[in-house]
Amino acid sequence: MASWLPETLFEIVGQGPAPSKDYYQLLVTRSQVIFRWWKISLRSEYRSTKPGEAKESHENFLENSHLQVQIAVIFGARILDYVFNLCKGKFDFLERLSDNLLLSIISYLDLEDIARLSQTSRRFSKLCMSDKLWEPIVLSACDSITPDMRALAEDMGWRQMFFTNKFQLQRKLRKRKAHQKSERGSHL
Repeated sequence: MASWLPETLFEIVGQGPAPSKDYYQLLVTRSQVIFRWWKISLRSEYRSTKPGEAKESHENFLENSHLQVQIAVIFGARILDYVFNLCKGKFDFLERLSDNLLLSIISYLDLEDIARLSQTSRRFSKLCMSDKLWEPIVLSACDSITPDMRALAEDMGWRQMFFTNKFQLQRKLRKRKAHQKSERGSHL
């Protein structure tokens, strides 16, 4: 199953925690964990420091607590856990899918399933609340959307519009029109 995976499974770059200005790269390939660093300093003793690199096989990385601590300090515990799982052969294929593809898949779910999915992770919560998901849902549920309704949906959010009852929407549309009239009147 791993044979169709790309050579690079994961890559992240970042700067060390303040006050450090050092730059780091973490690269996980099918067979290795590669950790690179570049010293960035105005201090004369570090000016001639060359970039460094540590390469470990997946098995050796799992036993290298020094390298693990460095990765946790620079990139955080969540990234370290993800790298651990990659080294153990546990691949999160959903993590590799683009947001647009996931939104397309989510759009086929029932509302209850979308609500459950939104509770599984920050990424899915963000996707399940996004206007990119809810705009087509609203458009498919309504016979027609007037320009005023579209503007209201863009102001209040498509998801909120979907869950707002008809009476409340009519009230909000009337308020919006009255507000627009009063603004036009004050400009004259």
